[in-house]
Amino acid sequence: MNQGLIHALLLDGRGGARELDPGQLARWQPEQGCLWLHFDYRSDRSRDWLQRHSGLDRVATAALLSEATRPRATSHGHGLLIALREVNQNPGADPEDMVALRIWIEPHRIVSTRNRPLASEDMLKQRLAQQKGPLNTDALLADLVAELIRPLADIVDELDDAIDELETRFLDNSLAEARGELLTQRRQLIQFRRYLSPQREAIARLLADKDNGWLSHEVKTSLRETQDSLHRYLENMEALRERAMALDDARANQLSEQLNKRMFVLSVITALFLPLSFMTGLLGVNLAGIPLADSPAAFGIFVLTLTLLVMGQIWYFRRRKWI
Repeated sequence: MNQGLIHALLLDGRGGARELDPGQLARWQPEQGCLWLHFDYRSDRSRDWLQRHSGLDRVATAALLSEATRPRATSHGHGLLIALREVNQNPGADPEDMVALRIWIEPHRIVSTRNRPLASEDMLKQRLAQQKGPLNTDALLADLVAELIRPLADIVDELDDAIDELETRFLDNSLAEARGELLTQRRQLIQFRRYLSPQREAIARLLADKDNGWLSHEVKTSLRETQDSLHRYLENMEALRERAMALDDARANQLSEQLNKRMFVLSVITALFLPLSFMTGLLGVNLAGIPLADSPAAFGIFVLTLTLLVMGQIWYFRRRKWI
């Protein structure tokens, strides 16, 4: 099981924890303290231990091993089944490619699974090593949920700065080349809201569920503060999404206006040269009876006529305020 077990930590009730080896884990009893088991569910050994030795029923085991998860929180038997997501902070990964965390929590034990490293788990392990961690399982749950959404503050600030820069470029008339960046920002905001909105509902469900009365008042207060923070982040993301949409519309209007101006210039040029083309075509036919065909002043008169025609067109266009 070691290959799939990331850690087995026994909380000491004073903010610290110690690692249990397989033998100590097999002999663990709730009276010894709160236990946090964390697995990589991709491992066959993890699957085997959860199915055969965890003491969990099929529903809880299937939830911990599920590939596809949606944020949720439901009471099941004497514990809670929770699925949450964290911003992907692994090197080279897209932040919006969220990492799922599946949790089974009961009064003296937490069993969690994931398939990619989580920054929140490392942060909690560091705090436990420094004797500054949670004292029991419900406090561990509250701290874990808080750590899962903590990176959103930096993400929202980065997205806000990116939108501000794009708005500045729009004012400088240099946004046309940055359409890809704008689409990237909109895609990120849409994906964040898609995954985080259910997470807010899961935390609300966790707070409203009357079957989890063993969660302390302090833990529920902490969860409520986390829910408020998540709600605020989602509101900020919605505002950023609306700004991005307005900026995209403004960019499209700007491009349309530029295209209309170019088409107008081409239309004016066409209007000016259309009568000239008609006159030159008419007088260029090789037929008898062309006026002034034998006159040495014919070319000058023709050029003067064309000049007057163009000047007349320009005067008419200006009078109609077309140019």
